Amino acid sequence: MADDEETSEIQEKLNTSDTTKQQEPLDTSQLDQLMKADLEYMLEFETQIFLDIIHKDGLVVAAKGLNLDLILLNLFKVYSDPGNLVLVLNTTEAEETYYMSKINDSNMHKTTFNVNTTERVDSYLSGGVHFITTRILVVDLLKNRIPIDKITGFVVLRAHKVLESCQEAFALRLFRQSNKTGFIKAFSNSVQSFTMGYGQVERVMRALFVKELYIWPRFHSVVIQSLKEHEPQIIELHIPISENMSKIQTYILELMNITVKELKKINKTIELQEVTVENCLTKKFQKNLQMQLDCIWHQLSSKSRQLVADLKTLRHLIISMHYADPVSFYSTLSSYRSMEYAQTATWVLLEPAEMLFSQASSLIFTGDKELNPEFCPKWKFLLDVLKIEIPHEIQQLKTKENKIVILCADHKTCYQLNQLLTHGPYKYMFLNALDKKVTFKKLGDSFQKCGKLGDGESAPDPPKKAKLDKTTNGEDKKSEDEKPEECEGIKDSYVLTMSQSSSTEAKDEDEFVFEPLEEMENMNITQICQSIAAPTILIQTFKGTKGSMNLQRSLEEIQPTFIIMYHCNITAIREIEMYEAHRKPEAPLKVYFLMHGDTVEEQSYLTSMRREKEAFEYLIQTKSTMVVPEDQDGKSDLCLTLQRNLSSPTKNTRQGGRSEEGGRKYVIVDMREFRSDLPALIHRRGIDIEPVTITVGDYILTSDICVERKSLSDLVGSLNSGRLYQQCTQMFRYYARPMLLIEFDQNKPFSWQNQYMVSSDSSNFEIQKKLLLLTLHFPKLKIIWSPSPYASAQLFEELKDGKEEPNVEYAMAIGDNQDLDILETKYNSSIYDFVQKLPGINSKNIDAFLRQVKSMDSAIQKTEEELKEILGNMVDARLLYAALHNDHNPKELETKPKGQWARKRFAKKKS
Repeated sequence: MADDEETSEIQEKLNTSDTTKQQEPLDTSQLDQLMKADLEYMLEFETQIFLDIIHKDGLVVAAKGLNLDLILLNLFKVYSDPGNLVLVLNTTEAEETYYMSKINDSNMHKTTFNVNTTERVDSYLSGGVHFITTRILVVDLLKNRIPIDKITGFVVLRAHKVLESCQEAFALRLFRQSNKTGFIKAFSNSVQSFTMGYGQVERVMRALFVKELYIWPRFHSVVIQSLKEHEPQIIELHIPISENMSKIQTYILELMNITVKELKKINKTIELQEVTVENCLTKKFQKNLQMQLDCIWHQLSSKSRQLVADLKTLRHLIISMHYADPVSFYSTLSSYRSMEYAQTATWVLLEPAEMLFSQASSLIFTGDKELNPEFCPKWKFLLDVLKIEIPHEIQQLKTKENKIVILCADHKTCYQLNQLLTHGPYKYMFLNALDKKVTFKKLGDSFQKCGKLGDGESAPDPPKKAKLDKTTNGEDKKSEDEKPEECEGIKDSYVLTMSQSSSTEAKDEDEFVFEPLEEMENMNITQICQSIAAPTILIQTFKGTKGSMNLQRSLEEIQPTFIIMYHCNITAIREIEMYEAHRKPEAPLKVYFLMHGDTVEEQSYLTSMRREKEAFEYLIQTKSTMVVPEDQDGKSDLCLTLQRNLSSPTKNTRQGGRSEEGGRKYVIVDMREFRSDLPALIHRRGIDIEPVTITVGDYILTSDICVERKSLSDLVGSLNSGRLYQQCTQMFRYYARPMLLIEFDQNKPFSWQNQYMVSSDSSNFEIQKKLLLLTLHFPKLKIIWSPSPYASAQLFEELKDGKEEPNVEYAMAIGDNQDLDILETKYNSSIYDFVQKLPGINSKNIDAFLRQVKSMDSAIQKTEEELKEILGNMVDARLLYAALHNDHNPKELETKPKGQWARKRFAKKKS
C-alpha cells in the first residue's frame, strides 16, 4: 500500500535524523544574554511573568487588556532555533502572522493542511517554532510523523478552552505519554472562564499537565507600579442624558425588573441568584444564563423561555438607547409594537411598555408629527473635542502629523459617527429618518440648517441592514455586538481628514469640516498622514482595524496623538495603558473618555470591573486551598490523567491501558472525525486510534461493525438531502453490522416532545417520518442514541469486547470510485442491494453467493448443505434456506363468539 510506503519512509527519516534534540534548561549565561537582547523591552510585570514561566511550567492567567504578546514574542525568540521543536496551539491566523513578521526568522513555521505530509515531516525535523492546528497535530502524532521524544515543548494560548475531551488535551496527553521532559506553558486572559462550574481551574490544569498557577490581576502591585510610571492623560467627560432618555431608561429597567421577578416566581426550584437587573446589563449575561439553563431547557415552560427571550430584547433596547441615534432607536422600538409580536411577548402589554412607546415618540417628534429629533448627548461633546479642544492642543504641541483615533464598541456606531462628521447632525438625522421610513408631516425649524439636497446631489447609500429576525419566542436575534459581515455596507473603519472651513458662510473661524478618504484600501494610516497635512481621524472598534488585531497592536501601528473613547470598555483602557507604558513618551498621550454619568452605561462598566475583581479573588482563594498531585505534570507513570481505560479493572494501566492478555485494540477513525471530541475519549479508554481517510462510515470498530456518526443537525441535513440513505447503502454493501450513531448535546437532554429536537415548525414530524422510512428500508440498521461523546466511547469499548479487530487496508480500499466501478461491472447494484437484505447474507459471503448462484430460481433449488458450502456457515445457510422455503405469513387468529371469550374470562376471575 502507498500509505505503508509513506509510513516506512517517515519512520526512516525520524530514526536517522538527529537535527532535532531535546532542549536543555536555560543556564544563567543564556538568561543574561536574553536580558540584554530582548527583556529590556518588557515592563517589570511582563519580565516577572516571563522568568516565572520559562523556569517552571504552568498556567498564566492575566487580566483582560494585559496582553501577553511581548512575553510570547520573547518566548518564541528563545526557542526559535533548529535545536528545538516547539509547537504552538490555539493561535489565530492574525496572531501567527504578527509573531512571524516580528521575529522574521526561517525557524518560524506555519503548518496547515495545504502542506503535504512529506513537507510537514521535513519541517518538524528542521526544528524551530511551529504554529499548528490541533487537528493536524493529533493526526501526525497518532501516525508517528512527529519525533515525539524530541519535542522541546508546547505553548498553549487561550488555555481556558482546554478540557479533557478537547483535541488540545488529546495532543498533550499523547505528548506526555512518550515525552517526560518537554515543557508545557499555557496562557489565558479570561479569568471568569475559570469560575464557571465546580473545580474548573483544577480540571484545566489537569488537562494541561501543569502544577503551577500564576495569577496576574490588574490590582497586582507590580502591575500597578509598571503602568503608573508612564500613564496616559485621561480626561473624563461625564455626560448627562436628556430627560426623555432618563424616563425611557426608567421604563425599560422597570420592565426588566418585572420580567426577572416573573422568571424567578415560576421557577422557584432553579438557582437564579445571578439573574438580576444589574447582571442583565453585562455583555455576557445572556450567554451565561443560556449555559445555566441549557441542561433543563426542554423542561422549562414556554412562558419561561419567552421571559428569557424578553430579557435579551429589553437589554438590546436599553443598549440601543445609549449607542444608537434617536431615529434608529425609535425605529427599533416601533418594530416590537405589533399584534404579531404581542401574541408571544407579554412585556409590550404592560403599563410601563405603553409609557415607553409614548415617551420614545417624544425623542424625535414635537407637536403634531413634526420631525425634530433630539441629538445624542455625546454628539455635542464629541464635536466640541474635535473642533475646539484638539485644535487648541495641536497649536500648543506644534506637531506635523496629528492622528485622532475614535474608539467605538461596534461597527454600527463607527458608521453613525462617520455619517455624523461628514454630513452634520441635522442632515444625518434627516437622511436616517428617510432610510428608516419614519412617517412625519413636516420638518422642524432646526432642519433648515442642513439645507436642501440640490438637484445633482443624492443621499448616500445607507448600509443594507438585515431584517429583524424573530424566533418563535419573539426573540430578537440581532444584538448590539453586531459583526461587520452581518450588516453589508458597514466598514471596519473609516478615515477622515479635518480641515478648517473656507466657506464665507461659516459663522466663526473655528468651524471645521470633515472629509472622508475613499481611496485607502492599499494605504496604511501612516502613509495617509504623511501625504496629508491636515489632522487625520480614524474611527474604529476596540478590536482594531479589520477585526484581526487587538487594540494595542493597532495603536502601535497607528501611533495616535489623541484618542477619544466614545464608549467605555475595560479591556480597551488597559490596552491603551499598556501601549503608553511601552512607548515611554516625553509627553503623555491624551485620552478623552466619554461616558453617560449615572446611567446604565456607567453601571455596566462598574459591574464588569466588580465581577472581574471577584473572579480573581475567587481564583486566588482557590489557589491557596488547591491540592495539586505531585505527578500531575505527567512526568511520572503514576499520573492519573495519563492512565487509560480506568473503568476496566482487568486492564493494566501501567502498560498504556492495553490488556495483559491479547493483542492491541484499535478503532479506525475517519480523518474528518477529528473535529469532534469522540476520538480523544476513545483513546482515553485504552483503545488506540488509526486515523485514515475512509469513504464508508466514520468509525470501524471490528471487522463487521461500521458506525456512521451524526449530530442532530447533521442528521436532519442528511435525511433531507438523501445522503444518509446513500451512506447506509454503502455500509450494508461492505459490513455485516452497520450502525447509525446519533449524538445530541450532553448539556441538552434529548427529547422528542415540544418539538425541541429540530425546530418549532411543522417539518419536525417530516424528519421523524424519514427516519422511520430509513429503518424500514434497512431493517438490520442499528440506531444508537447517545447523550454525549463519553457515552459513545464507553459503548464502542463494549461493542469491541472480544471481537476481531478491523482491517485498515480493507477500510481504506472500499467505497472509493474505483471500487464502485468494479462493483458495477461485477454485479447489478439493484440486485446486490436486494440480495444483501436476505437473512444469512452478509458482507463476508455475499460476494461468494453472487458468483456461484446465477439467479434466485437457482438459489431456491439448492439444499441447506449446498448453501453451507457457498456461504461457509451452517447458521447463515439455515437462515437463508428458511427465508426462501418457509411460509412467513402471520397465522390467522381464531375467531370465537364474544360471549364465549367473556364466559372464559368470567370463569377465570371466579376461580
